[in-house]
Amino acid sequence: MPLLPVILAAFFMYGFDGNVVNVALPAIQSDLGAGAAALELVVGGYVFSYAAGLVLGGRLGDLLGRRRMFLTGVAAFTLASVLCGLAQSPVQLVLARMLQGLTAAAMVPQVLALITTVIPGEQRPRALAWFGVTGGLSGVCGQLLGGLLLGADVLGLGWRAIFFINLPVGLIVFALASALLPRTTANGRPALDGIGALGVSGSLALALVPLVLGREEGWPVWTWVLLVSSVPAFWAAVMWERRLAARGGQPLLDLTLFHRKVFTIGMAINAAFMAYFSSYIFVISLTLQTGFGYSALGAGLVFTPTAVLAMVTSLAGKRLIVKYGLRVMTAGAAITGLSVLLVAVGLQAEGHRVAVPWLLTAMGLMGVGNGLILPSLVGAPMTGITPERAGVASGTLSTIQQFAGVTGVAVVGGIYFAVLDRDGYATAAEVAAWIALALVLTMMVLTARLARAVVAQRRPSTDKPEALVS
Repeated sequence: MPLLPVILAAFFMYGFDGNVVNVALPAIQSDLGAGAAALELVVGGYVFSYAAGLVLGGRLGDLLGRRRMFLTGVAAFTLASVLCGLAQSPVQLVLARMLQGLTAAAMVPQVLALITTVIPGEQRPRALAWFGVTGGLSGVCGQLLGGLLLGADVLGLGWRAIFFINLPVGLIVFALASALLPRTTANGRPALDGIGALGVSGSLALALVPLVLGREEGWPVWTWVLLVSSVPAFWAAVMWERRLAARGGQPLLDLTLFHRKVFTIGMAINAAFMAYFSSYIFVISLTLQTGFGYSALGAGLVFTPTAVLAMVTSLAGKRLIVKYGLRVMTAGAAITGLSVLLVAVGLQAEGHRVAVPWLLTAMGLMGVGNGLILPSLVGAPMTGITPERAGVASGTLSTIQQFAGVTGVAVVGGIYFAVLDRDGYATAAEVAAWIALALVLTMMVLTARLARAVVAQRRPSTDKPEALVS
């Protein structure tokens, strides 16, 4: 599958850039004189614009062709990365990051859609597993490689190197994808649900803006007004989508996807995982650097066991899933839960003096657990999705993942900072760890329900049901 590493490299770029800024925030603050609100927007603005544009990006891939949208997205993402590295003020960096998120929204949905349409059927389970693994590793490697780049101070670029590194990678991915991606015709007539795109993106904006900025601004009245108004706004968008589908149009959201229990439960598992993972990595990275005095490189190295063991375990996990089905995913959630529990107990007992070997053991267990979860994380909700619906399904999946991730960071981060002001870093991180544990336990319950739903969906077939979610 020579094409698979190429399109997964683009997916890795997106995930890397979503996480690498966590270790670079102190350097950005020092160099650009960025305030707390600007720093939060450097992180949240990327996720906000990405989440707001994902469903539209998936739909454009269905309508205009996935090759065209993928290549356009890669080129635009590379350019936006360069603009991030060239930023001379906090405002310029925030705007460039939001542009980067929008271009990622054009690129990423095509990756999963290409896997489900271009990769041969017998190789697709393995490709889906690698997609999930790449997503997880890109997040952890953002911490580790970001720390290495900052520690090495490549060419004296400082924090700018974390963005400029996308230039050679993006050019290589664009060249190889141009040569390898097949030329196919777009599905259906070139129609676009503009009202649906505005309604879905607008309702997401109404929710994400206060979630990202509310804590920093002290939760003024306008944040609550926006947050509450996002509910009727989204309801109105859903009603429009239903009416458009009933008239035989092409709605942005295919709401019939949620009639499938496998898709719905799989989406809930993805949401729980992203809320746990995004908030947990954010809290631990910030605590190690700002609270416990670790360098960017030192903090990144703490995540090394997670990255290495997640890769090793995920490779074994693919074979285990074929044999044992979704019980492997449940076991992975249990191991991840144990790792979070160890961190919480260590912080409670030792505070900022928690031993490095204890942390490394816990982070290693998280890698093992996540490695067992990731191969099925994306494949599960996509089971049984037809090729013509792959783009909108992947866009919907990615949108929910990102919304869950930014919500996790905003909510858990808000609790973390509130406890921090009163009790210090160790206690704040401990509270965040208990919340993460609750999310992981929720995943365990949902995977048991998913296993039953997959069996029910595949019962008429003689195939082994659960193997298809790998």
